[in-house]
Amino acid sequence: MSRTELAGESFLHWDTPASARWSQPTKGQVGLVYMFNLIVGTGALTMPKAFASAGWLVSLFLLVFLGFMSFVTTTFVVEAMAAANAQLRWKRMENHQEDDDSSSAASDSDSRVQDSYERAEQRPILSVQRRGSPNLFEITDRVEMGQMASMFFSKVGVNLFYFCIIIYLYGDLAIYAAAVPFSLMQVSCSATGNDSCGVEADTKHNDTDLCWGPLRRGDVYRVYLAVFTLLLGPFTFFDVQKTKYLQILTSLMRWVAFAIMIVLALVRIGRGRGEGHPPLADLSGVRNLFGVCVYSFMCQHSLPSLLTPVSSKRHLTRLVLLDYVLILAFYGLLSFTAIFSFRGDSLLDMYTLNFASCDIVSVAAVRFFLGLFPVFTISTNFPIIAVTLRNNWKTLFHREGGTYPWVVDRVVFPTITLVPPVLVAFCTHDLESLVGITGAYAGTGIQYVIPAFLVYLCRKDTQLALGPRAANKHRSPFHHTFWVGFVLLWAFSCFFFVTANIILSETKI
Repeated sequence: MSRTELAGESFLHWDTPASARWSQPTKGQVGLVYMFNLIVGTGALTMPKAFASAGWLVSLFLLVFLGFMSFVTTTFVVEAMAAANAQLRWKRMENHQEDDDSSSAASDSDSRVQDSYERAEQRPILSVQRRGSPNLFEITDRVEMGQMASMFFSKVGVNLFYFCIIIYLYGDLAIYAAAVPFSLMQVSCSATGNDSCGVEADTKHNDTDLCWGPLRRGDVYRVYLAVFTLLLGPFTFFDVQKTKYLQILTSLMRWVAFAIMIVLALVRIGRGRGEGHPPLADLSGVRNLFGVCVYSFMCQHSLPSLLTPVSSKRHLTRLVLLDYVLILAFYGLLSFTAIFSFRGDSLLDMYTLNFASCDIVSVAAVRFFLGLFPVFTISTNFPIIAVTLRNNWKTLFHREGGTYPWVVDRVVFPTITLVPPVLVAFCTHDLESLVGITGAYAGTGIQYVIPAFLVYLCRKDTQLALGPRAANKHRSPFHHTFWVGFVLLWAFSCFFFVTANIILSETKI
């Protein structure tokens, strides 16, 4: 198997709806729902605290701006997908024509000369017609980002692409490995302690506070982390398949949980019990807000699997724009109801944990459902993302015609996949910082840098291969080179701002 073939399957996003991963056609409205499901994930649960930390006005502005930038780079990826399909289709047509030439040449030398002359007369005309044909850029083949990187990037660029993907997946695994034990610790300690009912569940606790008898909260967290690793870690050493029904169940639970939280927060505010008084702006919280927002708009890496099955792609850009508008509205509703319902200093990293009190939710089943919601959803996704990371490691070191020894393939790669994120989760369960750093660094690379270089290089490559008259029917509305430069400049500014903010924060400490 070649590196390109392996790369094409190596990075499939774990939250992509199962039905969107197959080749069956879906309508545009269904694709819109799939994309909405893909983007709105676990990152949204850390957004309320980030909003409260940065101030509602700054948060609203940054959320809208980052949503717009994510939309721009999404159109870049769609254009690159169309260009990749055009080149693959053009190569197939040329190979087919060469096969026809070879078969006709074997028939008769006299007719071969005549046919060659006729083809020489006709080929320029046919080439112009094919290059101008809108069907050439139809998105029918699923070309994953790894394969597009292999088509348009240099060898160094491909390696940097996989390095960025791997760092992002490590961050995701660390977030998931910390979120499940943290949620279990919060729920179980509240259920066994004095704050199980009647006392505010959003009261801050330290890891040194007692939970179970002599066990401190930090000890309970590490016990749960060990159990989580022992139960789900072994899946990293095998292939995870047939996750359709798990993904469907996860999506249903996600929307039930989000709907309950929004309704409960609105009811709390409507009854005059809202305690939140967020500031207009607090620049000290912008760093984490930026990373959380970037993380929460992440979808570019899964667009090939998501959009290729859509049967009619005539209004694809409009559907994507509508999706982003709906997602912005949803994020705004979730975050604003949260920051005006709860005090800023009482919002927890996982927003669901703020509803674990009888004072807020009287029904015990609802309290436990919201408290354990991250446990159910993240636990089903952790094995999928771990296998995805393991496969990306294999792809990064893959060489043409080479195979890995059994120990390397079945032991080394799974081990280097599982151990680092578990160690990070062992050291910290600060989910807001984990999400912020993952989104601010690796997320910025995937969401801004890679799409910008992809669309720039695919345009140059398309002109060389198909001629300057080739018209990409899925060309981005932001087709001017200015937008590519603007996205790259913004990405560099983000790297600089976040790094400087971290250094200043560490200096103050």
